[in-house]
Amino acid sequence: MGGNQGFGPIEREADEPAFHAEWERRAFALTLAMGATGQWNLDQSRFARENREPADYLSRTYYEIWEAGLARLLEERGLLEGVHPVRMLAASEVEPLLTRGGGVEREPAGAARFAVGDRVRMRNTHPLTHTRLPRYVRGHVGTIERVHGAHVYPDVHAVTGEEDPQWLYTVRFTAFELWGSEENTSITVDAWEPYLERVR
Repeated sequence: MGGNQGFGPIEREADEPAFHAEWERRAFALTLAMGATGQWNLDQSRFARENREPADYLSRTYYEIWEAGLARLLEERGLLEGVHPVRMLAASEVEPLLTRGGGVEREPAGAARFAVGDRVRMRNTHPLTHTRLPRYVRGHVGTIERVHGAHVYPDVHAVTGEEDPQWLYTVRFTAFELWGSEENTSITVDAWEPYLERVR
């Protein structure tokens, strides 16, 4: 739900397994296998899971959301009506695929606008489509801690399928800036350049 606040602390389960039931393992595997068909990209898959009414989203468990997202993608692309994808994922390819991962670093179109040590403000935007910008940092000021190079920009990739490479930065925020906390702690967020404004 885009980094909304107000849902209380995350309750951690001791020695929590990756899957609590066999159907969760299957929902995860089916999502990966169907993603390998090339019918949608990673960010479109994420958006299919996120793009739910809040009441619906909050009524589902983690893997129920994955299952619902996959069902939406299959329906939208006609794969439930007998349309067959061109590419398939063989069982022998699963482990190499998971080990390899997907590279998202790209050649930049221009120079980076920001450097380590620059102060930046996160834009206070509320897009209706996919974004990786958490709500709790929007409008807040942080400091560039690391420059990662240019990467696929998920906000555009989820909507158009175009990669639109943008510079990616790690931005550090103090707990006081975000929550008014006096604790001497901070968090970091990886943020694409279009999320950032320079603080003079």
